Amino acid sequence: MSEWQKADWRTKPRVQMPDYTDMAALNAVEAQLSKYPPLVFAGEARKLKAALGAASRGEAFLLQGGDCAESFDQFSANAIRDTFKVMLQMAMVLTYGAKVPVVKVGRMAGQFAKPRSAPTETVNGVELPSYRGDIINELAFTPESRIPDPAKMLQAYTQAAATLNLLRAFSTGGYADVHQVHAWTLGFTEGENAAKYRDMANRISDTLDFMKAAGVDSTRAHTLQTVDFYTSHEALLLEYEEALCRNDSTSGKWLAGSGHMIWIGDRTRQPDGAHVEFCRGVLNPIGLKCGPTMTTDDLKILMAKLNPTNEAGKLTLIARFGAGKVGEHLPRLIKAVQEEGANVLWTCDAMHGNTIKSSTGYKTRPFESVLREVREFFAVHKAEGTVPGGVHFEMTGQDVTECTGGVRAVTDEDLSDRYHTACDPRLNASQSLELAFLVAEELSALRQERQAEAV
Repeated sequence: MSEWQKADWRTKPRVQMPDYTDMAALNAVEAQLSKYPPLVFAGEARKLKAALGAASRGEAFLLQGGDCAESFDQFSANAIRDTFKVMLQMAMVLTYGAKVPVVKVGRMAGQFAKPRSAPTETVNGVELPSYRGDIINELAFTPESRIPDPAKMLQAYTQAAATLNLLRAFSTGGYADVHQVHAWTLGFTEGENAAKYRDMANRISDTLDFMKAAGVDSTRAHTLQTVDFYTSHEALLLEYEEALCRNDSTSGKWLAGSGHMIWIGDRTRQPDGAHVEFCRGVLNPIGLKCGPTMTTDDLKILMAKLNPTNEAGKLTLIARFGAGKVGEHLPRLIKAVQEEGANVLWTCDAMHGNTIKSSTGYKTRPFESVLREVREFFAVHKAEGTVPGGVHFEMTGQDVTECTGGVRAVTDEDLSDRYHTACDPRLNASQSLELAFLVAEELSALRQERQAEAV
């Protein structure tokens, strides 16, 4: 590990990355980025790693969520606030259900690049390079828009820095006050269809009232006003990642300065590939997407490469199989982890395996399929005696209509109303909160079963 250098990935096979045509412009952007301050700091990454280590033991729970792909055009303070707000609401509900701290990690301030299933796309007989996210090219279907532009990395950095600045202000400036967060949640349970969630919301209210009566409220306990909130993204565009990689003066290790946690996608997890090579050398917590094609042999190699010292909290395995397929694939991967004695945090991405095309032609994800995969994830871990340590969702705080179902009953015909995503469909605020209530029920049942077994 001591011999690892941040440019070593350049000697490895690269996939899902653009071929820049203007190398002089690319070199200039990389040189400029390398002089900018890192967006996150080593102490923050170490603190997150410790929290994820607790989640891997069942002493905490990971909530990871946010945009499919962040957009330059849709960037606004309100959008950041709304997603942050819903994640706080989800975290409160999950905390109540699990009775453990919830680690809050946003897919924010760096989620600009997207892997694609094909390098090109064809519309009306015209074939152009695929859109790969705003950090690389543009969504508009023109030859000029689809040319990779390295200068977009500078715009991505600026937007990520502004996003982090606002998130840090929200986290510590009183916006995250626990009583205010719960008041927002009570509004969700007022609807007739959400009545089944009112009981848990009322129990949370009773708990807060008791704490206040006992003298524990946000005016006396600073921790009830503030939260730790971390950022994460897929480390896909390695020129950007390398340019923001910094040597941590206190430990001598390398930090991926682009975000607190970075992950390797299901399409870029080749054991000898460029993305694994880069991620194996940084001190940050690393996520690894595990889809149906992940073999047990590859998983064992990847765990050894990405976490050679078997450090708790270092490696999160993000299961993404699709509803109905969890029982087929997750047990064999759990067995591989157990055979290696590996320290990992298991979390469930119930979004990426459940994408379908609706009857109206829109790409969508049925809420029921998302929920089913989460329940299957919990059921397998219960059967295996292992810890279901977190959930991972593509979601937004805005009132979009991109996924069908939920208490607001979004239908295929509703999708066209507010379909704003540039890539994959996201849960809206109502669907996200409903899912948190349902996951909290799973966590509460699991906790009660364990308590009964311990008696």
